Amino acid sequence: MRLQLLKTALLATVVGMISVGCSSTQPHSEQKSQKISHKNNAPIQTIAVNAVSAQGIDAKIGTISFQDSPQGLVITPKLSELPSGFHGFHIHEKGSCAPAEKDGQMGAALAAGGHFNPQQAAGHGTPNEGHLGDLPVLNVDSTGEAKTAVVAPRLKLADIQGLAIMVHAGGDNYSDHPKPLGGGGDRIACGVIR
Repeated sequence: MRLQLLKTALLATVVGMISVGCSSTQPHSEQKSQKISHKNNAPIQTIAVNAVSAQGIDAKIGTISFQDSPQGLVITPKLSELPSGFHGFHIHEKGSCAPAEKDGQMGAALAAGGHFNPQQAAGHGTPNEGHLGDLPVLNVDSTGEAKTAVVAPRLKLADIQGLAIMVHAGGDNYSDHPKPLGGGGDRIACGVIR
């Protein structure tokens, strides 16, 4: 009899827990619309991106879209014709992709200036520290396409108007050592954000 009472009590507890876990104060349709309401409705800005060289601005290689989100600025590339691998990816301080002279030589997109750094951070760093223009690396697949979105947690779309976005030839180690500015090297693609 005691065993039967224990089994009944245990069964009632389990059924009660399941009932509480499955119950809700809202109808199912309202729960569904609540999930949908978290969808990002912020405006999207899309810009053209061109290959660049010391001779000038070359052919269009795709677009990059920008959209504010609760996590930061979402940057979505749709680029092609790039060397596969990881590439330094940064917001630069001036809205130009034109070549310019440095140390007596012309360089690709040097008119864009350095990394966007309005807070005068001491050095190059990760997207969470360092220059505000320091972004996660751009991942280019084996076909030369970059389609993976990245998030810049400290930026908003309004912050980058009139600036440039840059793709570098090499990767980015988020440090100034052993080479400055993450070691990305030459600028190979650029777009003006306006």
